[in-house]
Amino acid sequence: MSKIIVMIHGMCGGLWCWENYKNFFEKKGYRCIIPTLRFHDIDPSEPPNPQLGTTSLLDYAEDLEKGIRKLDVTPIIMGHSMGGLLAQILGSRGMAKALVLLTPASPHGIMSLRLSAIRGFWSILTKWAFWRKPIRQTFCEAVYSMMHLLTAEEQKKSFEQFVYESGRVVFEIGCWFFDSRGAAKVDESKVTCPVLIIAGADDRITPPSVLRKVADKYRAVSTFMEFPNHAHWVIGEPGWQEIAEYIYDWFNQVLTEGTKADEISKTHN
Repeated sequence: MSKIIVMIHGMCGGLWCWENYKNFFEKKGYRCIIPTLRFHDIDPSEPPNPQLGTTSLLDYAEDLEKGIRKLDVTPIIMGHSMGGLLAQILGSRGMAKALVLLTPASPHGIMSLRLSAIRGFWSILTKWAFWRKPIRQTFCEAVYSMMHLLTAEEQKKSFEQFVYESGRVVFEIGCWFFDSRGAAKVDESKVTCPVLIIAGADDRITPPSVLRKVADKYRAVSTFMEFPNHAHWVIGEPGWQEIAEYIYDWFNQVLTEGTKADEISKTHN
């Protein structure tokens, strides 16, 4: 069984997003690797790199793939939100032993723009040429769309760590139907590892109705689980531990089964 988990953060995030899950899974014996996406390793109070605005999902995926190829084993890839879409892209490239998609952004072909999602990104979507500028939600938008189950103190602490994001990436995910390059496309036939999709019943950006379609895209290998009393910020909401425990149990089930199948196959050959 692979004991390495590569954890990919979402928009405007960084290492800090995975603190809870890193501590949890390291205590379970896993080595957790948390890459910081291109141009995200900055002080949140400082201006963003001008190149960030036109950085693509494909740029992020290329950086991540290079890092994964340096490992001596094929890792589990865990992604939250946009990181969940990047995990799908990497999975289609054979980079993962298993995928865990925590309230993931949906790939090209699955319509995810709901009124609640538009409200959460309104200040960005109404900014001319946002697709080539660094962007960031307002505090109220971030709370409404992602962190409404956190305490006021936790909301403030998390938002103060948010950095700028690529407007190009927002366009590629939310407006994939206009993206001639199809950066958010994922060939589901090439995703052959086990895939776990986690949804929060109160998620306003990636609601369960959308994530069921993501699970259906990978139906030959996917497991879908919806958690009540959870929203988008499943990596830090009250009760995040129950989700982490579920993931750990899923690892023990599907990865152990895969190991047994490999052993049987080698014996017969």
